[in-house]
Amino acid sequence: MRTLEDVPWATWVPRDVAVLLFVVRAGEVLLIHKKRGLGAGKINGPGGRLDPGETPEQAARRELREEVGLEARAIAARGELRFQFVDGYSMRVFPFCADHAEVDGEPIETDEAVPLWTPIDQLPFDRMWADDRLWLPAILAGQSAFGDFLFDGDVMVGHRLELRAG
Repeated sequence: MRTLEDVPWATWVPRDVAVLLFVVRAGEVLLIHKKRGLGAGKINGPGGRLDPGETPEQAARRELREEVGLEARAIAARGELRFQFVDGYSMRVFPFCADHAEVDGEPIETDEAVPLWTPIDQLPFDRMWADDRLWLPAILAGQSAFGDFLFDGDVMVGHRLELRAG
């Protein structure tokens, strides 16, 4: 697999299913500096893999609680992102957003993450996954993102993205 067209998307089945949950307040978004696992050292949103029997929404709430100590009362689904890596690893990610008014608690550092309130107009894309610059601003503005991405390690070698209202 060297190009996006080499991936059999029609029959594609991911190895893992994961979630991201971005909490937004007054022009800022809660990001994390990830301490371990896939993407360790990068800036991302709180999230992770689904546990057996868990829905994406349940996983998003659990990951937010485990990574930064917050409880989300209401979250909004913002699409579906499919990632294929040339080494064979694959993952489907469901991004979510939550308004800070619908979240209880204050973010805390954990063994998994350091929380960072970040101005939306100053997202640190140079410290994030390459695809984030393509879809993250859109979902923070209320759109939904549906995309396919091919990575060789940390390098994005191909993508296809559709943004939709709400």
